[in-house]
Amino acid sequence: MSTSIVIGGSGGLGRVIAQRFADRGDCVVVTSRDKARAEATAEEIGSRVRGMALDLSQPDTIAHALGGITEVDQLVITAMDPVPNSLADFDLTDAVRVVTIKLVGYAETVRALRDRFNPAASVVLFGGLARERPYPGSTMVTTFNAGLTGLVKTLAAEIAPHRVNALHPGVIGDSPKWRDVTDHPHLRRTPTGRLVTMAEIADATDFLLRNAGMNAHDLNVDGGMLIT
Repeated sequence: MSTSIVIGGSGGLGRVIAQRFADRGDCVVVTSRDKARAEATAEEIGSRVRGMALDLSQPDTIAHALGGITEVDQLVITAMDPVPNSLADFDLTDAVRVVTIKLVGYAETVRALRDRFNPAASVVLFGGLARERPYPGSTMVTTFNAGLTGLVKTLAAEIAPHRVNALHPGVIGDSPKWRDVTDHPHLRRTPTGRLVTMAEIADATDFLLRNAGMNAHDLNVDGGMLIT
């Protein structure tokens, strides 16, 4: 039985991925900054799911918070805080927090759990297409998602033979953020004529975790929007 850890698994994409793992029989750990939310989510997903509190914006607390995890087969880190920020109205506190979460927090989570990786364990880190396509207010979002490319490459070298990849979703049409938006601008720019779905992102995550040939890659899942 596999043990799957989903950091940021109490909502959105993380929860969908955690549910996928639980449905196939994995032992699953989901995290949230809020312990009660993590535990409630775990109870809703299934009996072999455990919730715990973890705050990636406080990297010195990560190792202790993950101390109860004894083994890892799959590690997925989706946690983020995409606060809008721009040079015209730059918030230093928000900028430091979001970069700490996505780069320092992600790296420290992998470091803290590495000694509990099973032989075939693998890692997926979540970014986004703002890495390639900045938008108004994406100064820090674009920066930390681009930074994940470098993080994935160095982690793949440092934790070898374990694998690590990054997944960069496009706008997800059925996500809580976008499902009520009927005419998103990306619809007209996506060759498939539709936005990607949460199920497709979960499936792509599973592909990166299980395909032993995938390592140190950035996978864009966007329906081809980047070619337009």
